[in-house]
Amino acid sequence: MANRLQDQFVAVAGNIGVGKSTLTRMLAETFNWQPFYEANTENPYLSDFYDDMQRWSFHSQVFFLGKRLEHHRQLLDYPGSVVQDRTVYEDAEIFARNLYRQGNMSVRDYDAYRSLYRSISAFLPPPTIIIYLQADVDTLLGRIATRGRDFEQQIAPEYLAGLNLLYDEWVEDWTACPVLRVRVDGIDFQHNSEDYQSIVTRLRDVLPNRVR
Repeated sequence: MANRLQDQFVAVAGNIGVGKSTLTRMLAETFNWQPFYEANTENPYLSDFYDDMQRWSFHSQVFFLGKRLEHHRQLLDYPGSVVQDRTVYEDAEIFARNLYRQGNMSVRDYDAYRSLYRSISAFLPPPTIIIYLQADVDTLLGRIATRGRDFEQQIAPEYLAGLNLLYDEWVEDWTACPVLRVRVDGIDFQHNSEDYQSIVTRLRDVLPNRVR
């Protein structure tokens, strides 16, 4: 029998370039979970957003919110365990809030977005656990450069730093499910099996309903 953890909803959270998609894929392969990935390539506003955040922030965030809610519903309906690349909560609590604080989303647009988010997210069951990947700005910039997405190369260090602060604030206040914090500065869980197995071991220790 395959080594797996059954009936889990695991979400991988963290800043741009921190390794969410990679860890999502690896956990899905290890535990035979169904992965749900972030819809970056589907967002028709993303390239425009990075060129002009003030003009396109509301459009881009509403698209991501809709996709994330769609994925959240799909993974709740999935007959087995799932692992999600970024949560619906991060779109509102991190990215939209950061755009508003930096003056890249108007009060009117932010209020409309928050109202939509609150009215829907209140009915969504939370994950079993959130894995929060943490990294400093230098690490994030290095990984963003390495993966070579053209629209990401102009992201400012200040923008990533602001997101890091909001992530820490959000996790400190989050009580709906346990959070497993993993610092990825100085490790390489994609290519170093010991680094990856350390994450797997910590995850096994906190997940219920283990099947071996």
